[in-house]
Amino acid sequence: MPRRRIGFWYRFAAVLCKPPLVVLIKRDWRGMENIPAEGGFITAVNHNSHVDPFAYAHYQYNTGRVPRFLAKAGLFRKGFVGAAMRGTGQIPVYRESTDALSAFRAAIDAVERGECVAFYPEGTLTRDPDGWPMTGKTGAARVALQTKCPVIPVAQWGANELLPPYAKKPDILPRKTHHVLAGPPVDLSAFYDREMSPDLLKEATEVIMAAVTALLEEIRGEKAPETPYDPRQVRIEQRRRTAAQEKTQETAQAQTRAHAQGTAQVQAQREEGQGT
Repeated sequence: MPRRRIGFWYRFAAVLCKPPLVVLIKRDWRGMENIPAEGGFITAVNHNSHVDPFAYAHYQYNTGRVPRFLAKAGLFRKGFVGAAMRGTGQIPVYRESTDALSAFRAAIDAVERGECVAFYPEGTLTRDPDGWPMTGKTGAARVALQTKCPVIPVAQWGANELLPPYAKKPDILPRKTHHVLAGPPVDLSAFYDREMSPDLLKEATEVIMAAVTALLEEIRGEKAPETPYDPRQVRIEQRRRTAAQEKTQETAQAQTRAHAQGTAQVQAQREEGQGT
């Protein structure tokens, strides 16, 4: 299937974004040969900075296969940004609504048209204290298994040194290097033609995230934690600790009240004895 032309809006966005990116960050880009020249595919990319969508888009733009990102629906509604998001073919995500699944349908349609859809499987900036990929959400696996398209794992590092997660100001000097490494397609054939259950999607997602993490290990020259950071489990553990603390506080307060009541009773008895 022929690939889609880059188009006016993507070229215009490149004219605006590439010069500051070239000035701000050096580039160590590898694995471009693994980006398919034709046909639809998915890239699964780790996310560690608000800058990295632009830096990564620059990388993939230079391969000639521009990515279609899934982005919050609010960005599509107004003004220049909305026009650019629509014009570059990005895919709106309607969270917590009846239209939430429309993004996956749109992603499937884009892949079947021969497009590249870029997924951040983590769904948000990593919360791992050392910047490693977290556990992933199942959207990329769902689209991949339904279309049987190639899934290209991509790891990136360096944009987070320019603008760390949740930081408000960039650290411009010294000039940072944006490292990108794209790997060969993830083998998901073991999951094809099976019932698309939550367990199957979870297992396929783990395979995808393991491939992304292995590439980031190669970039960083160190090993990732054996167990990926899981925000859901962390929230459960935080709620458990909070409940335990509240229980301890309630017990302590009850004991304090009981002690006070006992002291008051003893004092009352003494006063009564003195009165007689």
